[in-house]
Amino acid sequence: MHISNPQTDQNANIVANGVLFRDTSLPLETRLDDLVSRLTLLEKINQLVHENNPIERLGIPGYNWWSEACHGVGRNGRATVFPQVIGLSATWNRELLFRIASATSDEARAKYAITSAAGQHGQYQGLCFWTPNVNIFRDPRWGRGQETFGEDPYLTGELGVEIVRGLQGDDPFYYKSAACAKHFAVHSGPEGERHSFDARPSQKDLRETYLPAFKKLVDAGVEAVMGSYNRVYGEPACGSHFLLEKTLRQEWGFKGHIVSDCGAIDDFHQHHAVTKDAAESAALALKNGCDLNCGCTYNDLIVAHQRGLITEADIDRSLRRLLAVKFRLGLFDNGETSNPFAATSAAIIDGEPHRALARKAAAESIILLKNANNTLPLRPDLPKILVVGPNAANTNALLGNYYGVSPRLVTFMEGILARVSDATRLKYRVGCPLIREAAPGVNYTFPAAESSEIVVAVMGYDPTLEGEEGDAVGSPVGGDRAHVELPENQRIFLRELRKHCKKLILVLTGGSAIAIPEEHEYCDAVLQVWYPGCEGGAALADILFGDASPSGKLPVTVPRATADLPAFNDYSMRGRTYRYATKEPLYPFGFGLGYTTISYEKLDVSVIKLHENEDVTVRATIRNTGSRPAFETVQCYLVPPAEPDTPLATLVAFEKIHIAPGSSAEVVFTIPAGSFRQIDASGEPVWRAGDYKLLVAPASPGPRAQALGAPAPLSLSIQLV
Repeated sequence: MHISNPQTDQNANIVANGVLFRDTSLPLETRLDDLVSRLTLLEKINQLVHENNPIERLGIPGYNWWSEACHGVGRNGRATVFPQVIGLSATWNRELLFRIASATSDEARAKYAITSAAGQHGQYQGLCFWTPNVNIFRDPRWGRGQETFGEDPYLTGELGVEIVRGLQGDDPFYYKSAACAKHFAVHSGPEGERHSFDARPSQKDLRETYLPAFKKLVDAGVEAVMGSYNRVYGEPACGSHFLLEKTLRQEWGFKGHIVSDCGAIDDFHQHHAVTKDAAESAALALKNGCDLNCGCTYNDLIVAHQRGLITEADIDRSLRRLLAVKFRLGLFDNGETSNPFAATSAAIIDGEPHRALARKAAAESIILLKNANNTLPLRPDLPKILVVGPNAANTNALLGNYYGVSPRLVTFMEGILARVSDATRLKYRVGCPLIREAAPGVNYTFPAAESSEIVVAVMGYDPTLEGEEGDAVGSPVGGDRAHVELPENQRIFLRELRKHCKKLILVLTGGSAIAIPEEHEYCDAVLQVWYPGCEGGAALADILFGDASPSGKLPVTVPRATADLPAFNDYSMRGRTYRYATKEPLYPFGFGLGYTTISYEKLDVSVIKLHENEDVTVRATIRNTGSRPAFETVQCYLVPPAEPDTPLATLVAFEKIHIAPGSSAEVVFTIPAGSFRQIDASGEPVWRAGDYKLLVAPASPGPRAQALGAPAPLSLSIQLV
C-alpha cells in the first residue's frame, strides 16, 4: 500500500515540471541558480532573517534558523541533557566529545523528522545549531563562561573541533546538522555591558588568545560563525569589515555563512550609535558580510535597497550562502533523497545508550580537588550518611543553561541514595538557602551531622545565579558573579557544619571557578561537579563509591580570591589565566587528582636543537604505581624564555590515557613548529632563538599542583636556533 505524503508528492511534481532546484542529481550551483531566479526581492530578504516564511508556490515550508545544542538538543522538548560545556571540557577527552556531539545531532535529526511531519517549523526545531561557544573564559566572573571550553585557546580549539565534527557528520555533501562558532570576537563579559562595550585588545592578545580557536574551527569546516554584540576596535562585530571580511573571508578563507547574535544589528543604532536607523544598520551588516540576521532588522533591507544603500547583488551574495546550507541539509531534496541522515529513529531520543553516555561524561567531568587520608572512595554499606546542601536535590544544578528537558533528572541526593545499601540510614537536609541568610533559630542539620559517619555537602551555584542576561534571574549583576567565592551564607553554614562532622565531603556545583581557600583546609575531600546533566547524581555516586575513578582536570584556573583578578571589563590578558597570572592560584589549570598514584618517569625528545619549520616528537612514560586503574590526562607545556609580555607557559598538546594498576604507558606528542613561534606586539608569529623548556605534566607549571598532591612533572630544554 502506498501512503501519500503531500510534501513529497508536491516535490516530485515540481521536479517533473522542470524545477531544477529539487533535482538532487544536479550540481549545487545549478540548483542554487534555479532557486534564486525564482524568488522575488521580498522573498529573498525574508530568507536573510532567522525566521523564514513558507513559499507555498514553490512547495517550500517555513524554516527557523535559531536552534540550540550547547550540551544536547536545547529548548525543544525531550532530549538527553549532557553535562554543561565547561564540564565536558573538564574531561579533556576528544573522542568523548565527538560521541556526545554525534548523539546530539542524531537526536536533532529524529526530532526534526517528527516536527516536520507535523508541519511544525518553529524556533529551536531546525537543524542549524548555534554552538559551540569558543570564546575564551578569561575571567571566572563571566556568567556565560559555563558554555565555553575554558581559559586556554588550544584546549578550546581542540575540543570545539570535535563538537563540529560530531554535529555536522562526515558525508561529503550532506550535513547531519550545521554547527556555528560563536561569538566572534573578543567577547566574554560583563553581561551588563555586552550591547555597548568596545573591545580593544592588543594585537598580541587578539592573535594569541582571542582568535586561535575560531581559526581552528574554520579550518575544520565549521559551517557558520556568529558575530558578537560588542564592538571590536570601534566596529560593531556583526558589521566589522576587519573581522568578517578581512579576517574570516580573506585571511582564513571561510566559505560558510555568518549570522548575527540575536538583536545585535539593532545595537548598531540603539547602543553603539554608529548608524542612524535600522535601514543603515542592516545595510552596514550586509555589506560587511553578515549573511543572516537573528532578529528582524534585515526586514529593513527593502528600505536600504530603496535608498540605494545596497544592491540586489548584495542580497543575492548572502542568499546563496544561506540556501547552500539548506541544500546541504537536504531541505530542498525531492522524495528520492540520498541524504544518509534523513531517517533517524525517535527511539534514540533520551534513550538508554545516550543516557549511559551522559553518565560517563558526567563522571569524567568530576574533578577531585582534595582527598585527605583517602577519605574517598566510600563504602556503600556505611551505617549513616547525611546529604546536605541547597543543591543536593536541586534539579537546576544539573542543567546549566541552554539545556534540553529530560523526564528523568537524577539529583545528587537521588544518585547517592540509589547507590548505598538498604541498611544505610541516609538523611537529607537542605541545610541553608542557596544565597540568602538562613532563618534564625534551630537548624536540625547539625544534630543529623553529629550522628553520621559521613556528611556530603552539595554547595555552590546554580543557573539562577550565573548565566546569560535575562536567564540568570537570581543574579544581582545581570548574569555574572560579582565574586568568585562561595556565597557568604553558604560559607557561614559550612563553618558551623564542620564543627559537627566526623568526615565532611564538599561537592561544588557551578559553571566556573569557585574560590574556597578556607573550606579547602577544613574539608576532608572536595569535588567539583559543574552542571553535570540528566545523570549527574548517578555520576557523582559512581565517583563517591569508587565505581569510577575521578579523572577530570580543570579547564580554568581557580584563584584564591576575587581580589586576585584584574578588572572584569579589562580585555588585556595581563594577570589572567595560567599563561599570564603571577599570583599563585588555589587550584591550577589542568589540575585534578585520582584514586591511585601516578609517576611521570621518562621524557625524550627527537631533537634538542630546533630549526624553524621543524617538528618535535615528544615521548613520555607514565606509570600507575597504585592499585586502581587510572585515566590520566598527560599535558605538554612550552615554557619560553622569560621576556616582557611573553606567556609563562602555553599548552601545546594533551592526551587522556588509561593505565592499568602497576602498568606504564608511553605518550607520544608531535609538536609542530608553529607551536614554538611567539606572537609579537603587532600580532605576527615570530621565531625567537633561545632556550625553551618542554614540560610534560599533570597540570600547568608551578609548585601548587605538587603541593596539592599531583605527581612531579618531567622537563627538557630545547634550543631554538
